[in-house]
Amino acid sequence: MVTETRIRLSEWLDRHSGRLFIAPAVFAILIFSVFPTIASLILAFSRMRLGGGSYTVTFVGLQNFRKQLFGSDQFHFLGTFTTMRPLGWAVTSIVAALLLWWLYRYASTGFKIIGFIGRLISASLAFALALLFSATLLSGNPFGTLGVTIFYVLVGCTVQFLIGLGLALLCAQPIKGRTFFRVVFFLPLMITPISIGYTFRMLADTTKGPFAPAWQWVGLGNFAWASDAWTARLFIVVGDSWQWIPFIFVILLAALESVSRDLVEAGQVDGASGWQIFREIAWPQIAPVAATVMLIRVIEAFKLVDLPNIMTAGGPGIATESMTLHSFFAWRALNLGDSAAIAYLLLFVTVVICVSFFNYVVLKRLRPI
Repeated sequence: MVTETRIRLSEWLDRHSGRLFIAPAVFAILIFSVFPTIASLILAFSRMRLGGGSYTVTFVGLQNFRKQLFGSDQFHFLGTFTTMRPLGWAVTSIVAALLLWWLYRYASTGFKIIGFIGRLISASLAFALALLFSATLLSGNPFGTLGVTIFYVLVGCTVQFLIGLGLALLCAQPIKGRTFFRVVFFLPLMITPISIGYTFRMLADTTKGPFAPAWQWVGLGNFAWASDAWTARLFIVVGDSWQWIPFIFVILLAALESVSRDLVEAGQVDGASGWQIFREIAWPQIAPVAATVMLIRVIEAFKLVDLPNIMTAGGPGIATESMTLHSFFAWRALNLGDSAAIAYLLLFVTVVICVSFFNYVVLKRLRPI
């Protein structure tokens, strides 16, 4: 009887082994991913009040989103809008014309309803961002956490890619000590963002930091970088770049070392310069890898929170506050509905930009010629 029971149990385990092995992972995803997503989605459309050992949740619809886009927190999320300068109107008009031409070109060549809807969403967000920066940055008005986040993504990722590519090209050359430099360039990626934030906050201290004599020597001993909006943003970009350049460097270095040496040597024999070899031989082969690594980096850049929180606490004012930090501050103030709404607005912007980048850049590079 016992033997028969064991046989049945063994057969049952064989039949359901796949489900049993994957069950812990599914359970972990449900607990740590699906449930928080559902809970935050409920909070985004509700107002939650805590007190007296209990809480009340009241459904408010789109009020939390309306508050960020058109209500009392518009200055915090989008920025301050007054009059738009002629430069702002000119940039907005040029962007609108280019986007309309792009949509018309697609509609007149290979029109597909799904593709057109996707391009319409991408174009709408691009126009909204152009209008945002035209009404704030180009018109002399401060922009909010959305503009700050886009600034970190565009400027930071561009600088990181260019420097990372340059270092990868340098270390791919047959130079002495390149193994040493590879290790040194990779080290910043192993340091936690909190440590990097405190390190750059100390290095940028013009009065007591280790480089205070250098700051004094160049005449910036009394300059409070954290009190100037653009200087504070640039310092955060420098710290973020120092952390993430090694990531781009390592991936692009691996891609460069996989480039066909036969093609490179053939180009050298034909008298091609170093720039021509890179442009005509190396870049077409590493472009798919470069596009993919930039997609990953852009996704991470949208989640920047450690450095602005540690280095400036989002200041001066809200000049360096990213959307993630904005959501964190709202959560810390127990405005859970506002915090969830900001998080989902960030999710929408991130998804549209990253999906657009993937469809129009990455997939284009991955398609066979």
